[in-house]
Parts: sequence; C-alpha cells; structure tokens
Amino acid sequence: MMAVILQKGQKVDLTKGNAGLNEIMVGLGWDPVRRSGGLFGGLFGGTPQIDCDASVIMLDANGKFTNKNNLIYYGNLRHPSRSVEHMGDNLTGEGEGDDEQIHIYLNRIPPEIHRLVFVVNIYDCVNRRQDFGMIKNAFIRIVNSATRKEMLRFNLTEDYSGYTALIVGEVYRYNGEWKFSAIGQGTRDGSLSEIIRRYQ
Repeated sequence: MMAVILQKGQKVDLTKGNAGLNEIMVGLGWDPVRRSGGLFGGLFGGTPQIDCDASVIMLDANGKFTNKNNLIYYGNLRHPSRSVEHMGDNLTGEGEGDDEQIHIYLNRIPPEIHRLVFVVNIYDCVNRRQDFGMIKNAFIRIVNSATRKEMLRFNLTEDYSGYTALIVGEVYRYNGEWKFSAIGQGTRDGSLSEIIRRYQ
C-alpha cells in the first residue's frame, strides 16, 4: 500500500480499518538552505548552523497543556507512561531522511490525553536571527512500526519566511480511533515555552 500524501488541512484515519496498529514512528525532517557566504562569510564563519527541534505537546480533552511531563522534547525524551519516546536531538538537519524521530505507543497513551501536537522550532532563533525561510524540504511522516511501511507523509511546501516555529500536525482521538491532521501553521514564537503558552 502506498503512503498517503497529505495536503495542508487534510485529516486521515490511522487506526480505523487498521485494527492492529499500536506503535507508530513519527519522523520529521528538514534541510538547511545553502547560502554562499562569499569571501567574508568563509573567513568569519558566516551564520551558525540552524538547529531545529521537534517536540510533542500532549493535550487533554479541552485542548489544554496541564503537566510539564506532557511536553516531550530534547530535555524530556520520554513520557512517564512510556507512550511517547523522542529518539534525541539532531543539531544540524544534515543528511537524508528523518532528522528526528518520535515513537508513539497508542495503547499506552493515558486516557486523559486526547491530542499529540507535533511542533518544530528553531533553537535560539532570536539571537541567531534565523527563521524557516532558511529551511527547505520540511516534512512529517508516519510509519507503521510493525511493518516499517510509511503510512502517510505531509510535505510543508509553503514559504515560511519570517516564521520561527511550525505547528506541523497532530495525532488525535476521534470516536475511539486515532487520526492525523496536517496543520502546517507557521508562528513567530521565539521559543518552545512561548509555543506552550498557546495551549495553557
């Protein structure tokens, strides 16, 4: 079965019609745009590398973030329920494929958690004067961990110049099943804590 390629705003079932699905891997990727620094850029090092960080914000039925343990990121790699596990930080975005991977165990997600929001922000973006106009080929994909087959992919093809964070997509409960929504919303939040405030 071919992976479903989603457009912004589309929603797709994950578990409906896929009864045995329990473990999924969410892969997020991006590439830095190559900028020639010229003579002086070469001499003086140019701009620092762009360090994008993927995180998961776990929300309750009211769409609220209620507990610091419900933020999974490079500083808190695993939820206490072991339902969400971040595989660690990639500092550069170099190389092919996923830059960061997050494993989700759907049957371990606590019943009070209804939405997993996947966000990517640029570390220290204000001081480094970096934004998502300097990033290309951003995507989120979901893989069935049991079969290792890619189920869906959402390529973020818009121009996100001026935006310093992306709300990429979310996995959410609906009528006892799990679905995925392709969001692709850019924000000007300067840090992960600013993004969190949207959900408090």
